[in-house]
Amino acid sequence: MDPLHDWDRGQIFAVVCFYFGLAPQKEQPPTGTLGSLLKQVVGGLEEIPEEIAEALRDQKKVTSGRELRLPDIAKMFQTISASQLTLICIDALDECVPEYRLKLLDSLREIVPKPPVARIFATGEPHILDEIEKRLAGRGGVLSAGASKDDIIRYIRAGRSMDTTPEAMDSGLELGISKNILETISEMYVGAGALGNLL
Repeated sequence: MDPLHDWDRGQIFAVVCFYFGLAPQKEQPPTGTLGSLLKQVVGGLEEIPEEIAEALRDQKKVTSGRELRLPDIAKMFQTISASQLTLICIDALDECVPEYRLKLLDSLREIVPKPPVARIFATGEPHILDEIEKRLAGRGGVLSAGASKDDIIRYIRAGRSMDTTPEAMDSGLELGISKNILETISEMYVGAGALGNLL
């Protein structure tokens, strides 16, 4: 993520990330996911916009500290990202609970079209591609990214060179492992759901 943070030092630039691959986050509700992203954006501001500070105070009074609703979070996101370039990165989106994933994508669709400076970059398995295209209404492109045979073999050999017990694997076993991985690996896609060009 460092290259993204350093991309353009001349602009007000926010990069926020969420990774669904970690076990505790697999069951993360969309309010928690979007709330985490919003917290990252707000945490990077020198000053919280009064509109957001007031909305948070009002929410706390009305609901006795209950979680914000998705529309509230989306509105706050729109307010902040209207004034600064915001890149929302979501990794392993396919590992989000399907029902939650649809709600999250719907909320992201609400965030992206309004301010011209918000972008979404998401990764996941191909089986959720239709969901992304439908929910984000085709406002982005999809890039395929898969490991080549040579990449996998190089990775296994690099791991083997670091092995403290190299005698445990001969070249035949290494070849068998490589072949098995190549037969079972599924292609990953990288989807950029954004209006216009990514950044």
